[in-house]
Amino acid sequence: MHGLINRAIQCFVQDNYGFDRWQSMCFAAGLDEVEFEAMLHYEDELTDQLLDMVSAALKSPRDTVLEDIGTYLVSHPNVEALRRLLRFGGETFVDFLNSLEELPDRARLAVDDLVLPQLDVREVDPHHFRLTCRFPRPGFGHVAVGILRTLADDYGALVFLEHNGVLAGAEEIDITLIETAFAKGRSFEIGARAV
Repeated sequence: MHGLINRAIQCFVQDNYGFDRWQSMCFAAGLDEVEFEAMLHYEDELTDQLLDMVSAALKSPRDTVLEDIGTYLVSHPNVEALRRLLRFGGETFVDFLNSLEELPDRARLAVDDLVLPQLDVREVDPHHFRLTCRFPRPGFGHVAVGILRTLADDYGALVFLEHNGVLAGAEEIDITLIETAFAKGRSFEIGARAV
């Protein structure tokens, strides 16, 4: 697994619960390392072990932890760059949904060896979309739910999301767009401002 994934799990715990909590989780799980390098590669089993460790320590189902990580990735100030990358998908939430299929290629522009799930978006009707995530290891669909829920708020859209589980080797998420302009969206400018 790409080190960015393990690093994201580490940062999620550290930013929300503190470094001491992260360190104690790792020691309790018998891990040799508590710091993960974003540009290295790790065994897939280690990533599974990290997720199981966090799930047990937080007393929360793994799917919920994955969704919370997705929320963290686009809402925490320490990972603002990912939110910006995703917001380049369009001016509206529907534009963003339609750009999701390009996300793996856009991510590889920044990190050429990062492999993300294949994402397919199908418009069932003007208010109902289906996102299919294909990846050798299940779980990204739950991360996607957290990302989608947070970005819908970011765009000011009201949506209902339902993870349908794994069907034919892929995770499916139903996205029902209840209202496109439910609230004022969070401001976004293409150019970052110098401080």
